[in-house]
Amino acid sequence: MTTVTGTTADTLRLATAGSVDDGKSTLVGRLLHDSKSVLADQLEAVAHASRNRGRDTPDLALLTDGLRAEREQGITIDVAYRYFATARRRFILADTPGHVQYTRNMVTGASTAELTVILVDARNGVVEQTRRHAAIAALLRVPHVVLAVNKMDLVGYEESAFASIAEEFTAYAGELGLARVTAIPVSALAGDNVVEPSAAMRWYGGPTVLEHLETVPAAHDLAHRPARLPVQYVIRPQTPQHRDYRGYAGQIAEGTLHTGQQVSVLPSGRTSRIAAIERLGRPVRTARTLQSVTVLLEDDLDVSRGDLIVPSKDAPPTTQDVEATVCHVADQPLTVGHRVLLKHGTRTVKAIVKDIPSRLTLDDLSPHPHPGQLLANDIGRVHIRTAEPLPVDSYADSRRTGSFILIDPDDGTTLTAGMAGASFTGPDPAGNRTPHRGRAR
Repeated sequence: MTTVTGTTADTLRLATAGSVDDGKSTLVGRLLHDSKSVLADQLEAVAHASRNRGRDTPDLALLTDGLRAEREQGITIDVAYRYFATARRRFILADTPGHVQYTRNMVTGASTAELTVILVDARNGVVEQTRRHAAIAALLRVPHVVLAVNKMDLVGYEESAFASIAEEFTAYAGELGLARVTAIPVSALAGDNVVEPSAAMRWYGGPTVLEHLETVPAAHDLAHRPARLPVQYVIRPQTPQHRDYRGYAGQIAEGTLHTGQQVSVLPSGRTSRIAAIERLGRPVRTARTLQSVTVLLEDDLDVSRGDLIVPSKDAPPTTQDVEATVCHVADQPLTVGHRVLLKHGTRTVKAIVKDIPSRLTLDDLSPHPHPGQLLANDIGRVHIRTAEPLPVDSYADSRRTGSFILIDPDDGTTLTAGMAGASFTGPDPAGNRTPHRGRAR
């Protein structure tokens, strides 16, 4: 994690989730407002709209409801991203809708998140959508989860109401393998424990939502992971002075590459050494995660878009049989025998769904065997046979090169988001089933 010094801050990617009417829009609005991340003209527009609705105070939910209104008009917006910053950190917030039919949208928002905030209405407790969101966070290996028990003002700020919800959720999260759960009692409407500590809940000794977001460790450093460079473009300038030039351009998904390193090109398995690395048109000796580079090899190999350049000693296996956990996101069902396109990194191949062994029952996390199909928002296990071999990491090892999507070959619709080899890990082996509630004040 980048050390915060003065105005220098690192970036945390987070996603919000919650059932309908749990107060997610109000929480996001309160977080933006109280952290001074709302422009004056935006706040005035919200105040004006609130007065027109007969409210004496600004309805902070209106800071996010504009995009929700667009959804209701039929405009497709998968995830609304909010950008804000404090003196300690920058934030990229993926605001996902709460309706059950939009659960698939949470997959998009949480797929790159380092932290997920799951809201629960203190009056209703843990509901099916809460469990669904927790299951998705576990499947996507989101490192940190915040349980925001909202609307504490409507249950008299009672500690017992918060404690019972926190215990139930954390026990469920432990069964999913989610070890890092921080439970925070809040009232987004009143501002309790969102940015400022609550005077009405002195029994709570933990951080506010913003304090936790500012101090939680950021994403695991991907630089130490085995390098993965999906080839996006082969560069062959048609000029006399570059007659022998052949570069392979792409963004390093994770890890570090350096000149002189022995690498393999997958799926062919041919090996060579890195002769040179160029970044922004200049030679460099080393390139790291998320940097866009051009790699030149010592040998003249047949390398195409979709190939994967990796260190020879850390090459993933190639396979035509992919077993994965998936979240089905399309309205049309995914069925056994379904012919699809599988997109992994920059490579797209033909594939067929050979089997759907199970669908997850969220009430008790039990598998429903051989459902035959997956409907929109279903989570299940699939076996896929590809027409060509693919170098696929386990999703548990790499969220980037262990993930893929299934595409309808007829119209290009995204059908399913997949995680190779991913499954629920069961109870946390460390036994962390008690929610973190911070220090005593």
